[in-house]
Amino acid sequence: MVIKMKFVIQRVTEASVKVDGEVIGEIGHGLLVLVGVSGTDNQQIADKMIDKLIKLRIFDDADGKTNLSISDVQGEFLIISQFTLYANCKKGNRPSFIDAGKPDMANELYEYVISSLEAKGFPTQHGSFGADMKVSLLNDGPFTIVLDSAEIL
Repeated sequence: MVIKMKFVIQRVTEASVKVDGEVIGEIGHGLLVLVGVSGTDNQQIADKMIDKLIKLRIFDDADGKTNLSISDVQGEFLIISQFTLYANCKKGNRPSFIDAGKPDMANELYEYVISSLEAKGFPTQHGSFGADMKVSLLNDGPFTIVLDSAEIL
């Protein structure tokens, strides 16, 4: 099985993240994206994931059809690092996270995702890599998609 970068994408009407009781990131209408980095990921994989993310037509048009991208609705991003997307629960009852990227490399790619979205002109807020974060959201729909780079490369 090939382990690659994962995004859990949630369409939201609002979302925020707190660290030590203080809000460090907050958005209105847009996408909350949980980013998981595996040990085999790189910037080229991240670029393909970002391209797919910004082109996904998952917002409603005037007829109520999911036909618009985040650009079309002038939405915002809240990006959260999430190594637990690589939980392996096959053996025992305590998940293993051996497939998650090593912290330095994973943080580098997480920061790359954030800076790439900002460079493309998207309002982007984010959490704090490795911190104990409290994430709040109001899922719109609910609408949640799991994007796995192994499926789009």
